[in-house]
Amino acid sequence: MTARAIAALAALCLLALPGCGGSSDHTTSVAGNADADAVQVIRSWADELRAGDVSAASDRFSIPSVVQNGTPALTLTSRRQVEAFNGSLPCGAILTAAITSGRFTIATFKLTERPGPGNCDGGVGDAAKTAFVIHNDRITEWRRVVDQAPAVQEQSTTPVI
Repeated sequence: MTARAIAALAALCLLALPGCGGSSDHTTSVAGNADADAVQVIRSWADELRAGDVSAASDRFSIPSVVQNGTPALTLTSRRQVEAFNGSLPCGAILTAAITSGRFTIATFKLTERPGPGNCDGGVGDAAKTAFVIHNDRITEWRRVVDQAPAVQEQSTTPVI
């Protein structure tokens, strides 16, 4: 192979890094219209937590920050509380989509196993959503989003006059 061909191949690999053995974690975009900087913070947090690096994932949070995971909103006021929260999450996650909704970035994840608190209790492969508020490249709010089927409106049997 000529030097020119090798240079061309190397340039092509840089453009298509995932196809040439590079990591796609931080070089590809996700579906949705979310701000790229917010996506980067969320992706980094998810990647670190999935790898079992609770300390690095916790560095992505502001102090104080608000979390809500099937509970009333809790304000975390210390690094220790942030680490306890992140450490309590049983699943890892891969970011698959992110959209902007008002001040929130709604992130969709594919759940995975992760080193840490135990297992993902059969959730591996399931989708989960979290609403984030990102300020100055830090997570200031983390709120679990529960997909609910639309409410079915019962039809009245009483005639309307």
